[in-house]
Amino acid sequence: MAPASPRPYTLLSVAAALATIGLKTLAWRLTGSVGLLSDALESGVNLVAALVAFWALTLAARPADADHHYGYSKAEYFSSGLESALIVVAATAILVTAGERLLHPEPLGPVDLGLALSLLATAINGGVARVLLRAGHRLDSITLRADAHHLLTDVWTSLGVVAGVALTKLSGWPVLDPLIAIAVALQIIFTGWRLLRETAAGLLDRALPPAELAQLEALLRRHSGEGVAFHALRTRLAGSRRFVSCHVLVPGSWTVQEGHDFCERIEAEISAVLPRCHPFTHLEPIEDPRAWGDERFRWEGPEE
Repeated sequence: MAPASPRPYTLLSVAAALATIGLKTLAWRLTGSVGLLSDALESGVNLVAALVAFWALTLAARPADADHHYGYSKAEYFSSGLESALIVVAATAILVTAGERLLHPEPLGPVDLGLALSLLATAINGGVARVLLRAGHRLDSITLRADAHHLLTDVWTSLGVVAGVALTKLSGWPVLDPLIAIAVALQIIFTGWRLLRETAAGLLDRALPPAELAQLEALLRRHSGEGVAFHALRTRLAGSRRFVSCHVLVPGSWTVQEGHDFCERIEAEISAVLPRCHPFTHLEPIEDPRAWGDERFRWEGPEE
């Protein structure tokens, strides 16, 4: 049975990073290729990112307490944010090393065993990335998805490096090796920028994705009419958790118990539609004109 928590998957990522660091470092030592060195440095970033991801997911799983009423789910963004920064640091180191080799080209050593080791490391990363990506979608974890996409980028850049090193050896043009390393560094920076944007969006309390908002709005429309309406809908994402709030307008003739039961029903249906959701409703009498202060989200009846 697959784990119900994303944390065990980060340990798989740690193990894969350790294995690929060893294989790619050995490949670099055998060949002297700065392209393969750049690949090994990116695996070092993977290791640090996996360790931070384990810590962030452990913290994010903690329940709400007196100091954190909404829990610790945003801790996941620490992991993706740090990974973005580490990617930029690794890319800078690659650019410096490749720049020096570009000014002073050196012939490569024997590449057969080195390239075989690099391909083995690439296969490990590819397999782990598939596992993490599936788990990230199933468990709705931005940390696992970020780690998986980073590993997939590593796979493609590794294949590019292997092809480039082989071409350098066959052509006898040593200048190709640092040029390939520079291309890899630029690709790594692009990956870091994408992760940074996703992290920033999460920290700024981004609303639910359009598909989920459409599900939520369709649910509220089904219950609108016959003296019941909804407005002031607010949503936000915090890691894998969702927060939804809205005002529920009911006839003033209802008892408090009837209004409470209706709100409980709405909250239960929202939780059933949206996984790991925390809905909040505010009950108001529909006859009170002050209840219609926000017109952006208003359903007085079913759509025509």
